[in-house]
Formats: sequence, structure tokens, C-alpha cells
Amino acid sequence: MKIVTYNVNGLRAALKKDWLGWLKEVDADVVCLQEIKATKDQIPEIYLLEEMGYEHYWYPAQKKGYSGTAIFTRITPNHVEYGCGHEDYDFEGRIIRADFDNLSVISTYFPSGTTGDIRQDFKYRFLDDFQQYSDKLLLEKPNLVVSGDYNICHRAIDIHNPKSNANTSGFLPAEREWMENFINSGYVDSFRHLHPEPHNYSWWSYRAGARARNLGWRIDYNMVSKGLESRIKGAKILSEAVHSDHCPVLLELESL
Repeated sequence: MKIVTYNVNGLRAALKKDWLGWLKEVDADVVCLQEIKATKDQIPEIYLLEEMGYEHYWYPAQKKGYSGTAIFTRITPNHVEYGCGHEDYDFEGRIIRADFDNLSVISTYFPSGTTGDIRQDFKYRFLDDFQQYSDKLLLEKPNLVVSGDYNICHRAIDIHNPKSNANTSGFLPAEREWMENFINSGYVDSFRHLHPEPHNYSWWSYRAGARARNLGWRIDYNMVSKGLESRIKGAKILSEAVHSDHCPVLLELESL
């Protein structure tokens, strides 16, 4: 089973860069999207998605052209859950979950705190509430994949210049501590599980030629619940995909 997470930073913009051609080539079973910045009715190419065998489930933000998540899947889910029951986060379309026979997959878009203290505080509230949401959900859905843009670099190896970014949102001590605790609450970082080497990133600033120089951050993850650890078959950052300032991250699981 191939699962891909991808912050497309605007699906309409990505489609203009042959995103559907890329999707056909990557041949994923489940695609978790973040920052779709669109509603289903704004995507005239949707019939092409269906021709490729994908069912599509959308959770756009109430604010037009902002945030939002989606799940495209070739496997029919038994249930799709929109939101997590917190109005502030659900207003921004930050969490959508698909439940299959033996597996549940979440596409989530964590808030960024880069615009100032108000949004950083919002991010911290989200982190606390998401941990509670996850703790409860793991009891109900022990085979769980939490895919998405976490907007946090976990460790120094996950950012190109940890010293100069020590006080930058996305690499703050409290954020990194949350990530450590989240993993310890029952998850495996599937990419790091197989790839301990440095210089692997999933987001690059558009400024100063950062992507060409690989001055990036690893903030996009496929977190796998501990019960699925033995089924992790492959994990890869697909950095050749250039539809966004992020790139997709692939997880391969053995069938349950």
C-alpha cells in the first residue's frame, strides 16, 4: 500500500504544473493533501482524477483560498471523518480522516506560527488538542497513519541550519519537545525509521535559491502507529516533484 502526503500550496496552481501527470506516475493508493486552497467545484480536472480510479474527499477551509485538506484514494473507505470537533481548527479544514478495513489514514495541516505571537499561540493550542485527539483515537484505531505538514522540524538533522533557526517558529524548543512526546505517545517517524542520514528535507523557502542549494526543512511526515512498525516497507522524500515549495513524502506499507 502506497501512501503519499503532499502540501501542494494551492491545488489549482499545482495542476498547472502537470500535477496529475505526476500523480499518475507515482501510482499511490492514498494521497493526503494539505493547503489545497480550493473547493471541489473549483477543480474542472476532477473527472481526470476519477478516470485514474480515485475517490476524492475534500475538507476546505471556510475562508476561500486558504488552508484545507483532502484525501484521494483508490481504496473505498468505510468512513470519512471531517474535522476533529474543535471549531477553530475545523473552520480552517485542518484534519480529515479515512477509515479502511484495517487502517485509518489522517491528512492534517498543522498551523504555522511564522506570522506572529497570535498564530504561534494558536499553534500551541492546536498541538495540545491534537495530542489529546490522537491519544483517544489510537485507542479506537490502533492501526493509524498520521500524514501531513506538521510545520515542525523534529531534530537538528531535520533543518539545514539549526543554530541560526534556534528561535524560529517551526524549530522552537517547545515545538520540538512536543514532537518528541508525540512520537513517544505511540508513533514511528517512518522516514527516519529507514533513513538516519542528514540533508533530507521536504520544504524549501522560495528565497535565495534555497531549493537548488538544498537549504531546507523536513516538516512533512508520515507518522505510523507503533502497531504498524513492522509493516513499514519503504519511505522516500520525492524531492524531484516541484509543484510546490514542499515536496511529497512516500510511505509504503505491507498489506494488513
